[in-house]
Amino acid sequence: MPAKTNIGDDMNIWKELKKVFSFESNIDQEGFILEETPAEKKFEEKQKKSGESNEKIEGYEETKQELNQDKKDSKKPQSKLKNRKHIRKGLDKRGLEAKQGEQTEERLSGEGQEQEAKHQRIKKPLKVSESQGHHDPRKVSMILEYNKERIRDIYDLPTNKDLIIRELTIATEPPVQAFVVFMEGLSDKTIINRDILKPLMLLSNIQETVKAHLLIDYVQKSLLPGNQVTSHSTFKEITEGVNYGSTALFIEGCNQALVVETKGWEHRGVDKPQNEMVVRGPQEAFTEMLRVNTGLIRRYVRSSDLTTEMIKVGNTSNTDIAVMYMKNIANDKLVKEVKRRINSIKTDGIVDIGILEQFIEDSPWNVAPQVMATERPDRTAYMLLRGKIAILMDGNPYVLLVPTTLFDQLHSQEDYYLRPIYGSLLRLVRGFAFYVAFLTPGVYLAIVLFHREMIPTELLLSIMGARERVPFPSIIEVIVMEVSFELIREAGVRVPGVMGTTIGIVGALILGQAAVQANIVSPILVIIVAVTGLANFAIPSYSMQFSLRIMRFAYIILGYMLGFVGIAFGLFAQMHMMAHLKSFGVPYLAPMAPTTSTTGDVVLRKPVFSWEKRPDFLNTKSPQFQPKISRRWVLESSKREKKR
Repeated sequence: MPAKTNIGDDMNIWKELKKVFSFESNIDQEGFILEETPAEKKFEEKQKKSGESNEKIEGYEETKQELNQDKKDSKKPQSKLKNRKHIRKGLDKRGLEAKQGEQTEERLSGEGQEQEAKHQRIKKPLKVSESQGHHDPRKVSMILEYNKERIRDIYDLPTNKDLIIRELTIATEPPVQAFVVFMEGLSDKTIINRDILKPLMLLSNIQETVKAHLLIDYVQKSLLPGNQVTSHSTFKEITEGVNYGSTALFIEGCNQALVVETKGWEHRGVDKPQNEMVVRGPQEAFTEMLRVNTGLIRRYVRSSDLTTEMIKVGNTSNTDIAVMYMKNIANDKLVKEVKRRINSIKTDGIVDIGILEQFIEDSPWNVAPQVMATERPDRTAYMLLRGKIAILMDGNPYVLLVPTTLFDQLHSQEDYYLRPIYGSLLRLVRGFAFYVAFLTPGVYLAIVLFHREMIPTELLLSIMGARERVPFPSIIEVIVMEVSFELIREAGVRVPGVMGTTIGIVGALILGQAAVQANIVSPILVIIVAVTGLANFAIPSYSMQFSLRIMRFAYIILGYMLGFVGIAFGLFAQMHMMAHLKSFGVPYLAPMAPTTSTTGDVVLRKPVFSWEKRPDFLNTKSPQFQPKISRRWVLESSKREKKR
């Protein structure tokens, strides 16, 4: 006989399992549950009620259509008339329910609005609201206590411990009450004590009486020695200054507040470049301080035409973005386009200039970098003189230069500091490394698998002999080695200090040698992957290095599937995409495609005295960079020789 199962026990087990995996039973066990806000609950209830009322109205319309259909039919039996009366009763009943639902919804919404208004009234301090009446809460009041309460509400005091409110008495005749507001950690307390508190409390012993409406001007012009003191009448402008390290001064009887420049947070000093190192040239890089970076650029370009426009981005972060350009050189349409793209960004915050780059670039899904990022002030200054625009961001040591081309990504600033022959040689080596960085593994697979007749017999026998004991196909070999190389490179970057270099050496030598001895890969493939990695490191642009690494895997697949036909197809597709790509309206392959007049600074580097014009594709206001004969001493020497 089979054992009888107890249904009650099964139900109890099911209930226990349900408790274990249910959300409600774990509320006490978990430390934090993200619950719905009252506003979300109210919105959902409103949606449900509106849905029910819509269903009632739809039923009402359906019943009405049925009744009209019955009226059209004149030949109906008596039973149909009874049904018609029944339908009419249902129609009236449903219509009444729909109306009652609408009235209930209006009543509930009215009660909700009253409760919300009541909550808002209670939220403000009673004394302040009574004394102010209908005062605009966005503007500064003449009542000091009201301003203090507004600051406390805005910054959520006393919960927020970063904001400091310092009350004081201005030693005038009669004395006037005031208070200062500043953010601890962003403001320099020495400047606050020396340039604000001391003059107001100790050095303002004047005997003459100052009228209330003139007090703010008197304090600004006579008592505060700071170099940047501005007056504002709205709390938004005041809080923006306080959030950026300034100190706000509120005075009794004044409907304006003074914002004094007192920035003084800790920051990194000017250091050597980390990614764009040169042997010959300036050894300084940008820092995280925006004004320090603009000052570094102005050291190289000491001109009144160098313009800096400030734009704030981020509804919450209010990040300062600086757009720098030469007013007498840069194209006005290009300047407007850059500012338009930055101003159109709607987000809560931007914390890095790389995020800003993604917001303003033309084609986000194209692997080629469309904006140049540099950490060198000298390179930024040179690009500004050529007619480009620099975008700086507070808190970031990199500067974006727009527009950019493929050749800009392959050039180094050191090319201009060396003699023309040396600079041209470096550019040729860099151009060769550009193709080696993404073509070599794919070409190797194409030759080994499809075009073995291109290899000399001795070399082919050597390659086949080395691969004889390798149990994997060539494509698996290449992918394993490339992925291993990427892992070693990423580990070397992420591991701090000297350990990163150690990991790179250990990974490249020991692991490569061990893989060859274990017959996992062939020796020739280790050489190919190493040469490819070195060629990638020779590219000066970090973004272009990433682009070549991605393209390398694409050419590996094309070479494995179609041989040289696949490689040719990939090159054609790549050139097609780059020819259609633009950076702020400038073709990416300019001045080669489309062909425009060059300055002798594309592939090879001509002497500096032959750079007579600026790049034609930038359409600058002043096309001439220097006169046709910039070395005047040559003319003088030739004149002397003629006289002789």
